[in-house]
Amino acid sequence: MSGLDWYLQINLKARHLRLLVTIDAYRNLSQVAEVTHVTVPAVSKSLAELERGIGLSLFSRTSQGLLPTPYGECLIRHARTMLSVLHQARDELKALSSGTEGKVHVGMLPATASVLLPQALALLKSQSPGTNVTVVEGTTASLLPELWQGHLDLVVGRMPPPDALGSFEERELLDEPVTLMTGVHHPLAHRRTVKWADLRDYPWILPPPGSLLRDPLERVLEAHDVPLSNNYIETLSVHVARTQLQVSDFIAVMAGTLANDPAQPLHVLPLALPRLARPTGVLWNRNRGLTPSAQRLLDCLVETASQLKNSLPSEPSPRRPRGKAQAST
Repeated sequence: MSGLDWYLQINLKARHLRLLVTIDAYRNLSQVAEVTHVTVPAVSKSLAELERGIGLSLFSRTSQGLLPTPYGECLIRHARTMLSVLHQARDELKALSSGTEGKVHVGMLPATASVLLPQALALLKSQSPGTNVTVVEGTTASLLPELWQGHLDLVVGRMPPPDALGSFEERELLDEPVTLMTGVHHPLAHRRTVKWADLRDYPWILPPPGSLLRDPLERVLEAHDVPLSNNYIETLSVHVARTQLQVSDFIAVMAGTLANDPAQPLHVLPLALPRLARPTGVLWNRNRGLTPSAQRLLDCLVETASQLKNSLPSEPSPRRPRGKAQAST
């Protein structure tokens, strides 16, 4: 066994991991000493012992403070992951000792999981009241790194492209159509037939640039000669989109299940969209597996998705053009 192997397997402690992460966060020994409630010489000694044991320089001393070397960046990244695993173990042990059944950390992509996840959580709580859940909303770009680092157990929402999954396991839950929606009072909601050209005079609620639906939506509208005006709102918030559709003449692109809320009904425009994104699903880190509580929530998501499939609105069927004039609309 080499000296590096021996130190990492035998002598590396959780306090070393916390020291690395803290130094990386503050880059200053005085501040590290202050937040860890020890002296500066003690911090310096601990770092020197760690570097000596590993046999590599982890930080460079510069005028801007301590900067991690490539070796330091590598070990810090793994230190964050190991600390996250230890925190999860602590939470599970506390839950078991207190009589609860565990805790799940879930990331939610709000534009596509706002119906599925709440109903799955209600089912989970009816079956396992002691399983507690923390839900964090965000974008794919913000949630997937948290899932990879172990800060989240699951991410629920529109699944990203397969080449972006890396080490993530995925399960398709609901292939709900993406539709064009308005409020029930909207002028287009009272028409028996709607053409693409009819959309040109109305403002839009758009997913932000870089989101999964934005680029495909723009391509569809461009293909139908519907330019996006300067009058629009960009948001991933279902609440904001719903409210705006209720009080104005905006048009939005939203998941089909959102039209069925009796408290805030929406109107689906009879214009067929191609598949703009992958189905709604759930992701987890295949290298970590699932805790028993995360598995319970996954089972509830699968059962809820099965129930929701029966309530999905049918996708509008595109009209077959009868002549050149209709084909150009």
